[in-house]
Amino acid sequence: MKLAVVAGPPSAGKTAVVRQIIRSLSGENRIVYIKIDVVRAFEDEELAAEFGIPARKVYSGDLCPDHAGVMVMRDAIAWAGGEGADLLLVESAGLCLRCSPYTTQALGIVVLSAISGTNTPLKMAAMLALADTAVVTRIDLVSQAEKEVFRERIREVNPYLDIVETNALQGTGMRYLLRAIEECPAITDPDTIVLRGAPPLGVCTLCIGKTEIGWQNHFGVIRKLEGADYLYRGD
Repeated sequence: MKLAVVAGPPSAGKTAVVRQIIRSLSGENRIVYIKIDVVRAFEDEELAAEFGIPARKVYSGDLCPDHAGVMVMRDAIAWAGGEGADLLLVESAGLCLRCSPYTTQALGIVVLSAISGTNTPLKMAAMLALADTAVVTRIDLVSQAEKEVFRERIREVNPYLDIVETNALQGTGMRYLLRAIEECPAITDPDTIVLRGAPPLGVCTLCIGKTEIGWQNHFGVIRKLEGADYLYRGD
């Protein structure tokens, strides 16, 4: 079974890309899909109804969706294996740009919208830097000059990334992404799959429910207004 993790900022067109993958590859592959979202999600129901594939969702709630996806990944692989899947597609809500949801033994796909601004790739951090393929959607809505600048911004973050430009609703240019999925090696040993890259620096007291404002009221990794460095305060 192959594993592909699809991430990217909200409303970038991740589900449209997933839909094109399923439409193009489901004839020769049994595909299953899982969506990681925060509060509500409907994509699993829509894709299951449209394509007749096994699909489910997980709500991250108080967790970052990328973190929740990593935590449930072993269970997701076991579930997909039980469904006889050839390809497991995991779509993350991707709300935390500090993190990378990609794992080893998987194809990491980041989806970005061309209309989100030419500097968007520079704000993507690990989600873009640790991916294998970038899919740029809505290219029909920007000029050629804007597309070229967007592409160069992606190269600044990750010069080795394969870039696919598409109007995902119609599927133009998707053959390059489909080829990458077809050439991606299958999972060899689920027990040895690990997160790509290092997780974020640490957890602050805001993350565990402390509501007071100001660094003076917090411990662990903190940040002051003056100065560019993070500090560690307390135990």
